[in-house]
Amino acid sequence: MRAPELAAGTIRIAVRAAGVSFANLLVAQGKHQNRPSLPFTPGTEIAGEVLEIAPGTLSSLKVGDRVCAGLPSGGFAEEAVVDAQNVFRIPAAMPFEQATHFPTIYATTYAALTWKGTLAKGETLLVHGAAGASGLAAVEIGAALGARVIATAGGPEKGAVARERGAAHCIDYRSQDVREAVLEITDGCGADVVFDPVGGDMFDASLRCVAPLGRLLIIGFASGRIPQIPANILLVKNLSAIGLYWGFYMAWGKSQADAATRARVRNLFDDLFKLFEDGHLRPVVDAALPLSQFAEALRRVENRKVIGKVVLRPGE
Repeated sequence: MRAPELAAGTIRIAVRAAGVSFANLLVAQGKHQNRPSLPFTPGTEIAGEVLEIAPGTLSSLKVGDRVCAGLPSGGFAEEAVVDAQNVFRIPAAMPFEQATHFPTIYATTYAALTWKGTLAKGETLLVHGAAGASGLAAVEIGAALGARVIATAGGPEKGAVARERGAAHCIDYRSQDVREAVLEITDGCGADVVFDPVGGDMFDASLRCVAPLGRLLIIGFASGRIPQIPANILLVKNLSAIGLYWGFYMAWGKSQADAATRARVRNLFDDLFKLFEDGHLRPVVDAALPLSQFAEALRRVENRKVIGKVVLRPGE
């Protein structure tokens, strides 16, 4: 069967690796804010090689380039068609499996910590879910920015990975009180910035151990419970609670991204690839499975056994 012609401004990619995320699971279950029309193919982060570029498309890429790309859906496939502005050439030394971390995971994290959280050298960063892909990205980037990173994770194995990636302290939320541990580590001052992809009880604990003038970065709700924020705590402690949905900056769905935003995103990827080349970012691939085992990959994510990211390999 011949592939359909490309729409203007798009690029066709041979998918060599596709990342599997908790968001993919929520979309498949109909629990995500993005609800694509049925039927649909999951997958929002891919890496591979450029096969074709639509005529007239403004892009510095060429056929054969090794790239990563973010897309609202369609990544669990042998080929994918992506908005050309959301395709990024990857460093020569970056494996495709590791490259799947960049289009959404590292991008979200870097934008949250720098654009929204204005994390400064010497500040204390509290990272929840620190053994997951987003959490590990926050640990690495926070450490690279010169912050003191406190990580929370479930169990010593996950905590050890967070420490190996740059966390100065790790709290086992299964056996320790997060609020008390953070306040003890910080001599009662609290964390300046909180990176929270978990929500639920972790967010509640964060409100009680964040420093005055602190910034709470709301990334997701992997715990399954969307927390409610008592406005009086925000007022009394002069806190900022800031959400970040990366799809907005990629112009997914109904969102639009102007030229200035597109340029800002490209600069962000330049920064991320430089951090990778300098050895600050070392994406963790928990397992790489054939595309046919996508259901097993989603089950692993659902069971919360994954450290880093599970990746699918089309063609295997």
